[in-house]
Amino acid sequence: MLKIKIEQASLEYTESITQFQVEMAAESEGTTLNKDVVHRGVTEGLKDNAKGIYIVARNNEGNAVASLMITREWSDWNCVWYWWIQSVYVRPDFRRQGIYRSMYAKVKEMAKEANVSCVRLYVDKTNQHGLSTYKALGMKESHYLLYEETI
Repeated sequence: MLKIKIEQASLEYTESITQFQVEMAAESEGTTLNKDVVHRGVTEGLKDNAKGIYIVARNNEGNAVASLMITREWSDWNCVWYWWIQSVYVRPDFRRQGIYRSMYAKVKEMAKEANVSCVRLYVDKTNQHGLSTYKALGMKESHYLLYEETI
């Protein structure tokens, strides 16, 4: 039986998370990332919680099979923190087994402990599996649209 442990990631998961991000970008956006740059980014994130908090799911053997990152946003309108879930990846052979559900439950637990008001994420509008997963977990589509400009 598959037993998954969800925990905050440490530097020992740098390689796994780096590989997850490279695979996620290729799978979800058809983008090839520079693995060295991603490795530096993941390392910096793991070293500094102000940049983000990584959560990993480990299988029975202790290997990382999924990860996500949490970043923070301050709302001056509401005088509260919002958390953003980013960089979600579950290895294909571990999908549809409730791993993301468990990770999301851990994020919500941590958010409540930190007095976070809202948990948000953005998802590619063509990612039907992601959309259905997030809706099934009780998340609702926001009235906001996302705009960006690369500088």
